[in-house]
Amino acid sequence: MVCYNAGMSSFLSNYPDLTQTLLKKRGIMTVADAEYFLHPDFERDVRDPFGILNMEKSVERILRAIDGGERIAVYADYDCDGIPGATLFNDFLKKIKYENFEVYIPHRNTEGYGLNNKALDLLASRGATLIITIDCGIADVEEASHALTLGIDLIITDHHLPQDILPKAFTIINSKQGDDTYHDNMLCGAGVAWKLVSALLARRGETWGVPAGWEKWLLDMAGLSTIADMVPLQHENRALAQYGLRVLRKSRRPGLLALLAKMDMQQANIVEDDIGFMIGPRINAASRMGEPMDAFRLLSADTRAEADMYADKLIHLNDARKGLVASMVKEARKHLEVRELREIIVIGNPLWKPGLVGLVASNLVEAYSRTVFVWGRTEDGVIKGSCRSDGTVNVVHLMSSVRAGVFDGVGGHEEAGGFSVSNDFIHTLEDELVFTYQTVRKEKEEAELAVDATLTLTEVNWTNWRQIEMFAPFGMGNPKPTFLFENVKPTNVRYFGKEKTHLELSFEGSSVKAILFFAKTKNEENAKYDFLTPGITVDLIARMELNTFRNSRELRLRIVEVIKRA
Repeated sequence: MVCYNAGMSSFLSNYPDLTQTLLKKRGIMTVADAEYFLHPDFERDVRDPFGILNMEKSVERILRAIDGGERIAVYADYDCDGIPGATLFNDFLKKIKYENFEVYIPHRNTEGYGLNNKALDLLASRGATLIITIDCGIADVEEASHALTLGIDLIITDHHLPQDILPKAFTIINSKQGDDTYHDNMLCGAGVAWKLVSALLARRGETWGVPAGWEKWLLDMAGLSTIADMVPLQHENRALAQYGLRVLRKSRRPGLLALLAKMDMQQANIVEDDIGFMIGPRINAASRMGEPMDAFRLLSADTRAEADMYADKLIHLNDARKGLVASMVKEARKHLEVRELREIIVIGNPLWKPGLVGLVASNLVEAYSRTVFVWGRTEDGVIKGSCRSDGTVNVVHLMSSVRAGVFDGVGGHEEAGGFSVSNDFIHTLEDELVFTYQTVRKEKEEAELAVDATLTLTEVNWTNWRQIEMFAPFGMGNPKPTFLFENVKPTNVRYFGKEKTHLELSFEGSSVKAILFFAKTKNEENAKYDFLTPGITVDLIARMELNTFRNSRELRLRIVEVIKRA
């Protein structure tokens, strides 16, 4: 743990003490680096899209298709990266008044992730000669070959890790390719799509009559995905996220306005947590519980009436999703309580929806501090699952290192992935993963409970909050600052909410409150924080946040951990 004013760098001495501490914790030691980080600049940080490998060739092919009136299909993934990416590309084509195109988003349960031959056949039958993927395609070697036989040119835009064999596409835009030298290879799928649109407008925008800078209005979608897809919020992503939030707060997009209204959210106050906990889950609910095209129809709606209809649908689906995930997590924990836990957990049920198992995996990683693989079965009998890392292993590397034949397909990021496996191997999958884990594991990074600084409750004030705000937006690669408050005494301990599952603490000598949502489950006995009583002395680990509920503006603490003093 670090003290509030310890270890300051003389190079940063012009900054307030708290700012110096937070910079240092992020490895920022010079004024130049500090200014770069604290003050994102669009013109400086958002680089020329033509610096990405194959961008020029891709733009030329798309322009040729537009000039020739070819049928273009935009083929996007079904999550809160692919769908906003498809939306911004749809906005672009409508802006230039190009009509011979369609957006196709595969059904998660019946078609699965990525390209599939049936969809390619359908798009070819509708006359498509050019398919542009968004947030998928990099691992679809066989499907790319099939597209070739159909006479379709395939432009793959993706950000997932390339495998050893690349698809035979017309072009691939993915900065994770070995010979790509673009300065930031961690853009999300919608971010890559936005770069492609920016390149197209740079080449032909004036001819089309599109005002210079119009592409910035599409940053609501690119920024939404950058935050929701949990890519590192550093370098160009930091600028896309920050400017994306600015556009989200001003956007007149009917679908966004409808969704916010139904969630009773104030548009001007949108922050990254609203995307992660409110907006993103409802967009993802379409593919997890219903038709992913409904989320696209919401975001691309032209009228508020149409948007209201789809917003209602997504909110209903998300409510149903919560109930199902809760029951799956309960069932999983019941089974794990009687099992000997190994370094890797594999658990599943043929009755579980594959579209929900990633949420279960995330919950179990947090509960058991282990890398977790959770599987279910699709309607056509295929075993599919999702995995989440506990920080000790790159899950894609782990899956790729398992002996050949175990997995039928793998993909994803370092922290999260997807897989399919045969019936023959599902029962021995944990053995295979545990064995391989021994050779590919890495040292777990600094513990989650490590704190940035030690504060007092009186230092939860607007002066310090303004310093913290300069580090936003927060997310992967730029976590929220975490603080230690030593020897504090709760004067009131209460559980609130409809089912009394949320915890609120008030403290002696302070108006600051600390809260923790879902501190216990409904009617739970012997909850983790049952030891809390008025007058007890504890150490509190928490994050400072601004509460704007019902247009109020107050600072409060979000509890990370409460530790009983000996």
